[in-house]
Amino acid sequence: MRDSFEILLLPGDGIGPEVVGAAREVVDVAVDHFGIEVRYEERRIGGTAIREEGEPVSDETLHAASSSDSVLLGAVGHPDFDDAPVRPEAGLLKLRKHLGAFANLRPVAAIPALLGSSPLKREVVDGVDVLIVRELTGGAYFGEKEEGEERASDLSVYTREEIVRVARVAFEAAKRRKRRVTSVDKANVMATSRLWRKVVSEVAKEYPQVGLDHVLVDAAAMYLIQSPKRFDVMLTENLFGDILSDEAAMLPGSMGMLPSASLGEPGSSGIFEPVHGSAPDIAGEGKANPYATILSAAMMFRHSLGRPDVAEAIEQGVSVALEAHFLTPDLGGKKTTEEVTKAVSRWVAAGEGVA
Repeated sequence: MRDSFEILLLPGDGIGPEVVGAAREVVDVAVDHFGIEVRYEERRIGGTAIREEGEPVSDETLHAASSSDSVLLGAVGHPDFDDAPVRPEAGLLKLRKHLGAFANLRPVAAIPALLGSSPLKREVVDGVDVLIVRELTGGAYFGEKEEGEERASDLSVYTREEIVRVARVAFEAAKRRKRRVTSVDKANVMATSRLWRKVVSEVAKEYPQVGLDHVLVDAAAMYLIQSPKRFDVMLTENLFGDILSDEAAMLPGSMGMLPSASLGEPGSSGIFEPVHGSAPDIAGEGKANPYATILSAAMMFRHSLGRPDVAEAIEQGVSVALEAHFLTPDLGGKKTTEEVTKAVSRWVAAGEGVA
């Protein structure tokens, strides 16, 4: 196992610097515990990059990303740019495209200590363990665009190759889980979805040990609330996955609990970031929930850096902190970002899951 890594930090906008700072603090404790060396480089992305560098992500930042072992990102977006010709989110899309990060993994699991925080009934949420695999580089987000006062369009395009590669990620993940893939589409009305369904069905033949079912996206949205435990791995195109994963964030009680990994071909730099947005309304107030970013760092060590031992230590630290009721306001608690970070760091350093 490697014991030296270079990590690019992209704090971004709003609460991004706070949660990335929290994750870095926990990572520093974890790598010290395991005798690992980590070197950081920090650069701008999103609104902060537009203000300071004139674009949402610079060529220098893209080069730094591809030269690093992994990227840990905070959040992008700010209302100051709502009507601007270039939005902060364009930086994230460009970064994903540059790194070839085509598969976004978003785990959604019920956390015993937070079952009371979910807006759904305890019996509906208890036991939920879903992995959403979202295609990241195709669809309407990247298609040719037309925007005018009387007409606008976003061209949605998918190729067989794009569908095959992300489908294989989903089926490989299912092999290590409950061996069930649910492919989400809108094949009753969309040509891209009909190709999606056809190609996913073909890929499924490579994995006879994994079951496959197809669900229309509107039905999938309903089932996520009505009976979320029916899902194991959900495979979706870009737009559908963006929407459904935000909906799924309410299962554990807060979007502040959901990490994500954006992965490309083996050997490429992955992007690890919380699912939540930049929340500029609470920036600097110590109310930001750092758990999702800390858990994203754990995913970074597992999926990109090849150190599952570090990942498990960080995840255990999070679990113990939650059981000890270190909860931020979005989870119904009163702990600050700093208090949560110190608690997780303390238990990671102990290495025993106890204070």
